[in-house]
Amino acid sequence: MKITLKDGSVKEYDKAMSVLEIATDISEGLARVACAGEVNGEIVDLRTVVEEDSTLNIVTANDPEGLKVLRHTVSHILAEAVKRLRPDAKVTIGPAIEDGFYYDFDTDSFSREDLDALEDEMKKIIKEGHEITRFTLPREEAIKFMQDRNEPFKVELIQDLPEGSEISFYDQGGFVDLCAGPHLMSTKNIKAFKLISSSMAYWRGDANKARLQRIYGTAFNKKDELAEHLQKLEEAKMRDHNKLGREMKLFTTVDVIGQGLPLFTPKGTKMIMKLQRWIEDLEDREWGYVRTRTPLMAKSDLYKISGHWDHYKDGMFVLNEESEDKEVMALRPMTCPFQYFVYMNEQHSYRDLPYRMAETSTLFRNEDSGEMHGLTRVRQFTITEAHIILTPEQAEEELTRCVELCNYVMKTLGIEGDVTYRLSKWDPNNKEKYLGDEAYWDNTQGYLRNVLEKNNIKYFEEEGEAAFYGPKIDIQAKNVYGKEDTMVTIQLDCAAAEKFGMYYIDENGDKARPWIIHRTSMGCYERTLAWLIEHYAGKFPTWMCPEQVRILPISEKYEEYAEKIRKQLFDKGVDVTVDNRSEKIGFKIREARLDRLPYMLVVGQQEEIDGTVSVRSRFAGDEGVKPLADFEAQLLEEIRTKAIREEVVQEQK
Repeated sequence: MKITLKDGSVKEYDKAMSVLEIATDISEGLARVACAGEVNGEIVDLRTVVEEDSTLNIVTANDPEGLKVLRHTVSHILAEAVKRLRPDAKVTIGPAIEDGFYYDFDTDSFSREDLDALEDEMKKIIKEGHEITRFTLPREEAIKFMQDRNEPFKVELIQDLPEGSEISFYDQGGFVDLCAGPHLMSTKNIKAFKLISSSMAYWRGDANKARLQRIYGTAFNKKDELAEHLQKLEEAKMRDHNKLGREMKLFTTVDVIGQGLPLFTPKGTKMIMKLQRWIEDLEDREWGYVRTRTPLMAKSDLYKISGHWDHYKDGMFVLNEESEDKEVMALRPMTCPFQYFVYMNEQHSYRDLPYRMAETSTLFRNEDSGEMHGLTRVRQFTITEAHIILTPEQAEEELTRCVELCNYVMKTLGIEGDVTYRLSKWDPNNKEKYLGDEAYWDNTQGYLRNVLEKNNIKYFEEEGEAAFYGPKIDIQAKNVYGKEDTMVTIQLDCAAAEKFGMYYIDENGDKARPWIIHRTSMGCYERTLAWLIEHYAGKFPTWMCPEQVRILPISEKYEEYAEKIRKQLFDKGVDVTVDNRSEKIGFKIREARLDRLPYMLVVGQQEEIDGTVSVRSRFAGDEGVKPLADFEAQLLEEIRTKAIREEVVQEQK
């Protein structure tokens, strides 16, 4: 048997060998740090026996896949600790995730004190150093095995597997868990872990199923790696928009109003107004869009034509469905079917296309309560939505324009370096979720792939993320905790026109079906605001700040001069205030800094005599005394150009 190693060298053996035995033969030191093996490209247990010629890579905790095995093992140790401290708790699933692991339990909620107690119990289990062994049972025996242990969630998972399956389990000193593996060889090999938090979750992500308690944790091979990660988490908390946005009084939420329904304060509203005015002027004046205004709800008939009723009804807020006297209505989850009727209000020829319709659209989606988070996952949101009606021949150029617009918007906001591009495709193994056949999807996905490649955009592909009517280019960004969200989307739809009877008159005078691009330019205002709060840690570029300048008179004698400056700047469109409180100037300056203001203007006797201002900025500290006219010109230019001062960029680094 020939085993080809990662470096290309070949080991020969005259009998079958486990991955661990081969690792030991290579180096005892390597065997001690090994977490798993990669046999012919598949990650497997060190226990796995290799019986034929294969390629083999020994995976350690320094490798992403090895670290994943380590974390998965720690999740099982957590499950054992929970069962020791709460014998009545029911275990469900506990996978490794990007930055750690989680495990869901059917039990009462966990406090921080509970998590600390679980950590202590986990340390005991690790110190006990139980060997972890794997065994299998036929499906029916496996079901009975878990029924006898009173683990109904595990029973359900096994029942979902095909009849005749051989089911694998892992035993660590008497605690047995259903698992496909792989796992470490022993619990004693865990050196550094931490339970981070707990939250509520639903069994299999379904709000109609059991309400569970999820514990998040992380693990590393070395204590210093764990310490570094925990430090990053503390820094992330300082940037978390859900915390920082409330502290800055940008938004709030109220229980009696409901989850996912944020209230924007005057400051947060001011920021969204600035973004909205900019985007609307940009689209209308520079990118050739016409603006529409359509209803927030419609009869179910509209959504039945579009296909949303069949494919998306569970995500909609439906009204009057139980009534015999009233029409069944639904709040709109998207604007597309409304704008189609704007297009069809008059006849169009090929010369009118592309016909670009934009709208600042408030939408409603019935998200599960467990999915709600700050401004990134809400039930009512406002989006920079547009639909472009075009001929098939115009698709490539118009898709490219959409990508260019998105890139321009992100560059202006200063967040273009935060994103990745995803080609979101259909799932050919789940065809009932989608319109069209395989040829339709191959064709439309090919258009988007071609646009990305011609524009030299790095991207990855993911099945099952397309809309039911067409594929998407999704621009993705991660929050401070590493969770990825879709910020901007561009979708190609070649099916809706036929459903709605949409057409244009072609060069021959015949009716032809247009294609449609669904797109956003900045995405949803709520999610973008969250993104900006975290990216800038609340220290926004001047143009988007709700308060751009605060004037600080050193005593009440100079309030009249301060008010004169305020009015002059206000009349030029600057968001400016005067701090007239009877406080010392040092106190006022410190408060302005805590409020993350771009500019403070300190004024006293000499400034009034000379017509100057003493400028302090968030970017450079004390910028010295300047003529008011010079400061005004500098400020207005910074706002007009939407400049991001270098000092702001450096702060983010």
